[in-house]
Amino acid sequence: MHEPRAIFITGGGSGIGRAVALRFAAEDWLVGIADIDEAGMVETAAQLPQGHTSLHLLDVRDRDKWDRSLAEFAKFSGGRLDVMFNNAGIGLGGPFQHAAKHEIDALIDINLRGMMYGAHAAHPYLAATAGSCLLNMASASALYGSAGLAVYSATKYGIRGLSEALDVEWGPSGIKVRCLFPSFVDTPMLAGTPGSSEDSKRDRVLKSGAKLTPVEEVAQHAWQAVHGSRLHVLVGKAARSLAFKARWRPHKLRTVVRG
Repeated sequence: MHEPRAIFITGGGSGIGRAVALRFAAEDWLVGIADIDEAGMVETAAQLPQGHTSLHLLDVRDRDKWDRSLAEFAKFSGGRLDVMFNNAGIGLGGPFQHAAKHEIDALIDINLRGMMYGAHAAHPYLAATAGSCLLNMASASALYGSAGLAVYSATKYGIRGLSEALDVEWGPSGIKVRCLFPSFVDTPMLAGTPGSSEDSKRDRVLKSGAKLTPVEEVAQHAWQAVHGSRLHVLVGKAARSLAFKARWRPHKLRTVVRG
């Protein structure tokens, strides 16, 4: 009998994490849903096949909790961890000089430190599972730094660097590393900046003429990334365009983004 493969997803209570859970569950994978939003995890689990899901209340900033959550999932999956999807993250927009210390700290702790903890904690399980993959969520903001998203861009550049380094380090042991670079995705993260009276980030994106990428498209790219050979996986037309300009026309791109 074929042993089902297993994926552990942070930020699985909504948005991209939920869409990826649905995509992999549709292929009969076991799915571990991790989030700080317990109600969201329950909502995600309700949409997945019964008996194929385990829930893990996890703050990705807590390294010890990472160990406990992955150990719990390993018991559920029979020891398998085919894919570790480092997805949980937060966003913050606005001029860098107006960002409060606690906002900067939160972005760095969740978006960068939390993903580093995830990769570090998952390594023994990935190394023990043939053909495994570490899948990290970066952003188009890691292709060229985004004005108004300085700290966010910095954290995503960090994830890009982490992914590139581990792709080299872990390749000989059979662990694939993949990194997703979506542009603006229609998720709760675009609902608005906490404490801000301005238009939501979603409204500002739409007013700029940019198109939002559906979470289902990101989930399909996640599936393809795990089964493909590319380290950098660009999601959406805007991300592909930005990557091209950043590589081949950086001086022109700099002029454009500066207005």
